[in-house]
Amino acid sequence: MNERDRESEPAVSIIVPVRNGEATISTLLESLSKLDYPKEKLDFQVIDGNSTDKTQEIAKEYPIRLLTQSGTGLNAARNTGIRNSKSEIVVFTDSDCVVPENWVRNIVDNFSDLKVGCVGGSTKGYNGDFLSNYADHSFMPVLRNFKKREVLDSVKLLQRYPAGCNMAFRRDAIETAGDFDESIRHAFDEDELVERVCRSGYKMVLDPNCLVLHKHRSSLKELLKQNFRYGRGIGFLLKKNKLRDAITKWALLNLAGCVSWFFLGVILASLVMTSGWRAFYIFPLGLTLAPLVGLGVVYAYRALNNGHPSRIVTYPFIDVLRLSAFSIGEIYQLLTNET
Repeated sequence: MNERDRESEPAVSIIVPVRNGEATISTLLESLSKLDYPKEKLDFQVIDGNSTDKTQEIAKEYPIRLLTQSGTGLNAARNTGIRNSKSEIVVFTDSDCVVPENWVRNIVDNFSDLKVGCVGGSTKGYNGDFLSNYADHSFMPVLRNFKKREVLDSVKLLQRYPAGCNMAFRRDAIETAGDFDESIRHAFDEDELVERVCRSGYKMVLDPNCLVLHKHRSSLKELLKQNFRYGRGIGFLLKKNKLRDAITKWALLNLAGCVSWFFLGVILASLVMTSGWRAFYIFPLGLTLAPLVGLGVVYAYRALNNGHPSRIVTYPFIDVLRLSAFSIGEIYQLLTNET
């Protein structure tokens, strides 16, 4: 690349919100130091949310700006980073990620079209353990993993917009749409802004080549707690935004499915009480096994193409547990006044 091309490249701020991330942040910062992008064009910010471990000490060992978060919550940290940057492109990732050398360059390439206000990339597991593989290959991926590059003018489906650990915005788009909503605390905090950016007239690009590696949850308990928080997040948005965006419309569909499943369970329980032991075995067993069998068929079809027959047995059970935790979280949030 010649000197003129380098001078025309936009300045990029990379913002990393973190709280108590001492176990993972050094790996991220090492990967950021190796980015294939002009160093004078990069502004690294770690926004610390009052960590009580050695996060700040570790961060100070790297050529980054360490800032203290103003306000509480993940979105407050992101807004702190935005307010303390002047770059044309603002990029976000998390302390439990690792980025490849071409990450920023691939993101910037997608902003060559001035109509693009937001870019998101794929997220895959960093570790090769069982749950990390599950998170990537589940019928319901834990984080976004795109198959092809898409340019969209609105959010269509829940999984078709960026994850917070791998997203970027044109500064003009944020200034037009407004900052991150700091009242959103549990999940889907970034997605609400993406919808506002699209409604402001900008396009969104989803590009699998903008890849980050993520250190997924290492235990089933942590994974289920994560999905419970996701449910709380979407329940909060449903109460706050009603049906103004794709997220809350999806939330309503999920809630309708949960309520339908509950009443089906009540009907079957009534049949158990009136039909004797035969109904006791047949109906509840069918209620329990139906989703497992359906998911098992999906994984069996996949196994014909890529192997991994063990997933036919194990993945459906985890899927059902995750969906249950998510639904319980959504209902819990809708029934309480907690923020």
